[in-house]
Amino acid sequence: MAAVAGLTAVTLLSACSYGSKADDKKSNAADSTSGSAAASGAKLSADTVKIGYFANLTHGTALVGLQEGLFQKELGATQIKTQVFNAGPSEIEALNAGSIDIGWIGPSPAINGYTKSDGKSLKIIGGSASGGVKLVVNPDKISSLDDLKGKKIATPQLGNTQDVALLNYLAGKGYKIDAATGAGDVSVVRTDNKVTPDAYRQGSIDGAWVPEPTASKLVTLGAKVLLNEKDVWPDKKFVITNIIVSQKFLTEHPDVVEAVLRGSVNTNAFIKANPDKAKADANEAIKKEAGNALEPAVLDPAWADVDFLDDPLAGTLQAEADHAVTAGLLKKPNLNGIYDLTLLNKVLAAEGQGPVADAGLGGK
Repeated sequence: MAAVAGLTAVTLLSACSYGSKADDKKSNAADSTSGSAAASGAKLSADTVKIGYFANLTHGTALVGLQEGLFQKELGATQIKTQVFNAGPSEIEALNAGSIDIGWIGPSPAINGYTKSDGKSLKIIGGSASGGVKLVVNPDKISSLDDLKGKKIATPQLGNTQDVALLNYLAGKGYKIDAATGAGDVSVVRTDNKVTPDAYRQGSIDGAWVPEPTASKLVTLGAKVLLNEKDVWPDKKFVITNIIVSQKFLTEHPDVVEAVLRGSVNTNAFIKANPDKAKADANEAIKKEAGNALEPAVLDPAWADVDFLDDPLAGTLQAEADHAVTAGLLKKPNLNGIYDLTLLNKVLAAEGQGPVADAGLGGK
């Protein structure tokens, strides 16, 4: 652990989208203007809002809302431009560069972006999804959680959200792991989600702690679910996707941000009321962006395991940061001020819903 104790939050990454065509080295972006609905009505304070997300089921709010035109409906004549990313660091870079204004992103890169900029780059303005992460294993090699010693378990990237979760879980079970190398009582093998299924087929890993749909893809290859990450969290809820915004854009265009949040709240309501249509929308969006739709054997269980919600579950963000500190991947961060839920709570109040809390992290 001492070898990595000096690492900063820059190591914290997010899970890559499964099967994406985008190339991280070329900014992970497929830039396009949303055509899901014709812009109409009064234009807001910005001509355009640039939105980033992953072609991944845990970003289903963005996928479905764009596909159904629910964001455009709220934005009126303000146009939407989208960028699709493979990983969180590139999305944070795009936000900092002004290439996007608002993004759907995992907790670790949000923490990274905020702390690396000394609290000046972004705000978390809403929640989007919980769950959708599982430990799946080769049943011929691992039959219980007591069988993990000496086995090779994949995570998407060093220090990403799932990597932190696995390291924290193993530490709680008394296993000793060098966080930097992944060597120890259990070998933690950092493997891109796109190649994890092939690694499993070849026997180079014995299991993986991964997000959906990669977990369900492994199940179709004969793996079994050994642990759903929901089961290690209070109330079976933990943040997997948040909505972030550039602080500059939030200051200059709060009306646009509020409109996007209304679209998000309306989309999550649509998903709950129309689960089959929403699932089909998400799969169609993935097909457009990644080139391939998910087969039902992967799509159905993966979609069912993701909970879409407006609450950012702020308390679990602090817990995830604490887990990264325990693992030696992060110096203790100051997250005070990372949230600004003012506009979200305004939108929720207009819908007759109660406010969501920032766990004391809305201080600045």
